Amino acid sequence: MGLVKSMAKEMIKEIGNKSREFYEFVLPPVDMYLDNDKLILIVDMPGFTKKDIKLSLDGNILSINASKEISEEKNRNIICNQRPNVIDKKIRLPIELREGENGMSSAKYDNGVLTIIILVKKHGKDIPIE
Repeated sequence: MGLVKSMAKEMIKEIGNKSREFYEFVLPPVDMYLDNDKLILIVDMPGFTKKDIKLSLDGNILSINASKEISEEKNRNIICNQRPNVIDKKIRLPIELREGENGMSSAKYDNGVLTIIILVKKHGKDIPIE
């Protein structure tokens, strides 16, 4: 019976690894909202710390890179590991960004959720209604 348990444990571990690799390739999920002169992005990134995450903005391409260190001691007894260890996501932003200091962005990471605020150019003129 020990052989069957061992084989089942290895199979579950391999399924978990494939699931994690899929998650690293396709996700994390991103929501985008346009709020007047701000584009707000909400990215689910559970399991990472603030120091694991690097953001960069090149034109209208936002890059999200994250990598967490896995210690051998923790890794030794893992049965299933589906959470991503690495995220490398590039997002083409559907807006025109403000240039210069007025276009500065901000980001906050709290409880596994990364919130990014990017200032956008406002086109046109608001017309008041009397």
